[in-house]
Amino acid sequence: MKGIDRSWHLTWTTYGQWLPGDERGSVTRIRLPNHDHRIEEDQLGTPRTPPIRGLTEAARKALVGPPILLTEPQGKDLLLQFHETCEHRKWLLVATAIMGNHIHSLIGVPDDPDPENLLRDFKAWGSRRLNKTYTKPASGTWWTESGSKRKKSDLPAILNTIDYIERQEHPLVVWINPVTGTWR
Repeated sequence: MKGIDRSWHLTWTTYGQWLPGDERGSVTRIRLPNHDHRIEEDQLGTPRTPPIRGLTEAARKALVGPPILLTEPQGKDLLLQFHETCEHRKWLLVATAIMGNHIHSLIGVPDDPDPENLLRDFKAWGSRRLNKTYTKPASGTWWTESGSKRKKSDLPAILNTIDYIERQEHPLVVWINPVTGTWR
């Protein structure tokens, strides 16, 4: 991929939709028994946090507004914003799936920027677009605090991620860059 040095699979959830300790498992920073530090669970091979009912209930009580569930028009607006963000930053939007409660995006980038900055930009610019068109949420945010950032090191990993994004259940919007057809 000319001009692309790294690819990142970014995943983030909407506010209040997938809380720490959730029965589906969760990806979070957590202190597990017999560990003296918090474990960051967004790296490949790191197990998800098992269901922890008390943690989920505490997180639910800490919410400062109702959980966010995106609509199809909001998903379409976000897709437009993701294209604009990538164009502005000189990134390549490879694939994205926008569901009501979470987003998956595969991004190709030049050099080696911090993936936290990539995620921050998508969430910040997406929020600006949504706030401009829709009522700002009572919580003040559309998103959970962080998200997953997984580096894809080779073409097979990139193609597997594209396939994963294409197969998301109940998407509001799925977009796959037409250039990926030449990679297969």
